[in-house]
Amino acid sequence: MQCHHFDAGRCRSCAWMGQAYDDQVAAKQRHCRGLLAAWPDLTWLEPHRSREEGFRNKAKMVVAGTLEAPTLGILDPSGAGVDLRDCGLHEPGLAAALPALADFVTRAAVAPYDLATRRGELKHLLVTRSPDGELMVRFVLRSTEPVTRIRKHLPALHAALPELVVVSANVQPEHKAVLEGEREIALSPRETLAMRVNGLTLRLRPQGFFQTNTEVAAALYRQGRDWVEEVAPASVWDLYCGVGGFALHVAAPGRLVTGVEVSEEAVAAARATAEDARLPGLRFEASDATTWAQAQEAGPELVVLNPPRRGVGPELCAWLEGSGVGHVVYSSCNAVSLARDLAALPSFAPRLARLFDMFPQTTHHEVMVLLERR
Repeated sequence: MQCHHFDAGRCRSCAWMGQAYDDQVAAKQRHCRGLLAAWPDLTWLEPHRSREEGFRNKAKMVVAGTLEAPTLGILDPSGAGVDLRDCGLHEPGLAAALPALADFVTRAAVAPYDLATRRGELKHLLVTRSPDGELMVRFVLRSTEPVTRIRKHLPALHAALPELVVVSANVQPEHKAVLEGEREIALSPRETLAMRVNGLTLRLRPQGFFQTNTEVAAALYRQGRDWVEEVAPASVWDLYCGVGGFALHVAAPGRLVTGVEVSEEAVAAARATAEDARLPGLRFEASDATTWAQAQEAGPELVVLNPPRRGVGPELCAWLEGSGVGHVVYSSCNAVSLARDLAALPSFAPRLARLFDMFPQTTHHEVMVLLERR
């Protein structure tokens, strides 16, 4: 893939832009295998590849420029806006929506936030596209001052973007490099975006997390489901479950599955999906994964781990070591923290591993490992 913004030096977010895709995947595979070289008996499956471009289901756009000519993209070193509406990583349907959103900024008179003067209101536009082509748009604002104007002009935005189904305003009043704030104001009747993956309809709320690459996320869930079916456990915990992707995929008659996630919004979405799908033996708890696991009288037969980049950490690893858990499926977005956690789990032997290239053109990746107790 080639990008004129990268070639011109306007955007260097994609560090591997211009490199042959085969070489990118091979380099990520070498990186992961090198970090996990302490387990020579680990079998590596063929990497799951992505489309090279047009794969991102979410656009995180910094809004800058002027009210008459807003930019949607990033900031350059001087703090000026660089417009990236034509970024080639976005799904085509997502890219097609960005010009209408830029026009809406002008129409609704929502002034872009200026870092230097700390004036203006609109900091970011966060846009997510579902596999069905529906859109969720979030306006990240310095204050609630523009909300009335946004509401007033929403009919015009819906006319320009008929696929728009979820709209909200997020309030982030602090002058610091934080993408969003804690307060979310719903501006549409619907508050969840339906993400249909492998026959399941996951519900994404505005502050919920979903993988950026829908096609690769679907493959990740299928692989996790296949490994769980191979073990055939009677009980499963999905820790750091988010909107319930793994838990929902591994639910089956005669199996008790519990998803644990600190975000109450994500848990509410997961519960709604489970209720709609009428999946048996499935429940979700809003709690810190480590605290919740330590409070249980007994562990399950299998644990799914899908932690943030920092990994699961020593406390949860110590609990796993002393538990009766027989197998672990660990999905990691950071092979460095994965290797550190595996070293803290000497009672478990990594059996299978697979790289999922969730983020082409960058050094980032996802890797999944199946562990069994020695």
